Amino acid sequence: MTVRTATAALALAGATVLVPTANASADLASQVSAEGANRHLIAFQRIADTHGGNRAAMTTGYDASVDYVAGRLREAGFDVTTPTFEVKRKVNDAGRIAVGGSAYDLIPFGDTPNAEGLTAPLRVVAEDGTPGCEASDFAGQDFTGSVALIRRGSCTFVTKYTNAVNAGAAAVIISNNADGPLDLRIPGKIPGAGVTKADGTALAAKAGQQVTVELRHHDVVHLDRNVIAQTRTGREDNVVMAGAHLDSVEAGPGMNDNGSGSAALLEIALKMGARPGLPNAVRFTWWGAEEAGLVGSKAYAAGLTFEQQLDIALYLNFDMVGSPNPGYFVYNDPGLPYGSKHIEKAFTDYYNAKNLGPEGLNVRGASDYGSFTALGIPAGGIISGGGEVKTPAQAAKWGGTAGVEMDPCYHRACDHLGNINREALGRNVAAAAHVIAAYGVTTEGVNGVPSRAERAVDQRRATASNRWLPTSNARPSVSPNSSTDANPAA
Repeated sequence: MTVRTATAALALAGATVLVPTANASADLASQVSAEGANRHLIAFQRIADTHGGNRAAMTTGYDASVDYVAGRLREAGFDVTTPTFEVKRKVNDAGRIAVGGSAYDLIPFGDTPNAEGLTAPLRVVAEDGTPGCEASDFAGQDFTGSVALIRRGSCTFVTKYTNAVNAGAAAVIISNNADGPLDLRIPGKIPGAGVTKADGTALAAKAGQQVTVELRHHDVVHLDRNVIAQTRTGREDNVVMAGAHLDSVEAGPGMNDNGSGSAALLEIALKMGARPGLPNAVRFTWWGAEEAGLVGSKAYAAGLTFEQQLDIALYLNFDMVGSPNPGYFVYNDPGLPYGSKHIEKAFTDYYNAKNLGPEGLNVRGASDYGSFTALGIPAGGIISGGGEVKTPAQAAKWGGTAGVEMDPCYHRACDHLGNINREALGRNVAAAAHVIAAYGVTTEGVNGVPSRAERAVDQRRATASNRWLPTSNARPSVSPNSSTDANPAA
């Protein structure tokens, strides 16, 4: 027996054999652990440490991360592919803002237009607890045709940018709230850029003055890989998909964002095994270039035929599940496809059973699940928080520190192994395992497709009811083993 064969045999022997009942979710949830997920996080940290400090798209660190995940899954017997996709790498050609004889460096946002000598008044959004996070933050001064300056924090970059666009700004600058540069990709119709904390503070003191902005950048195309691994048992026309993005930002190793989700998903896949005996097949996915605009998952979704889309019962997303000052949030975006509310309830019920008091969070499609909801596929997920500031009420029920971001190292160099709350990681990997396995048994609450066991119960009830019908109206019963059962698979 070769070393690889021996390793594969051990991996298969360690996998959980799930009985296709409601107990399957509890069985898998009890098998996974923070310790198991943390071992994969250690691997990701070492990969980053030996590949330039990060695992970003289009880097050797990302390639090594793909090889690690795909290798572990192949050893466990999964059907694994690593399809390629095109991803754009932004090259900055110019970034500068001049005002009153002074000039400051800017980093252009990817996927936004260039600005060639744009001159406009500088408008500064007041730095309250949630700067730029509400439309009302732009009331009281005229942002029409201006350059809007907004401090980072408390909500997503996309939210700040969108609110500035809606207020009529001609360009958007987001200043960091910690040391270091701010390099982002925000698809939009007006120029945008990031600036350091110190330069942002200096610019804020020049509010109302005329500024001139020059932003130029272009893209080069690179091939990256996703990782797709499907169980070898279960219905292939009613697949449960679960995904996490594997790439980090260039600023750091990305242990919480999103080593945590990737490690949790790998722990679940390896403990479930390639032949779990569940009625529905489970497709585990690790996406590339999420930080560049959901590129890997969008490419995968775009390549699905309509029939292949119909084969996917639902999609579950796991992005940032080990935040150091954690919350317990369940996706509750308004307007998600039919069936998504059932997914939200499944996670909510699990957390409530653990007395964690989860809260809903509108993630606004800002992670890979958005690539699937755009196709009408039901989706949901969990997140332990990023730039959101923990409230006193949240600290009272979840622990941690009120008034502090749930992940102060979000998109920063300090997102390393020391940035993981392992209690939260353990709780979230168990929640993910519970819901994945539950839908592996039946997706009836999402799309109306019951499991084989549920169909058998319905059949027995129908047969029992037929006994009370007049003989002339009775229908012949069908044995579960009869050749007339055209679709015995669940």
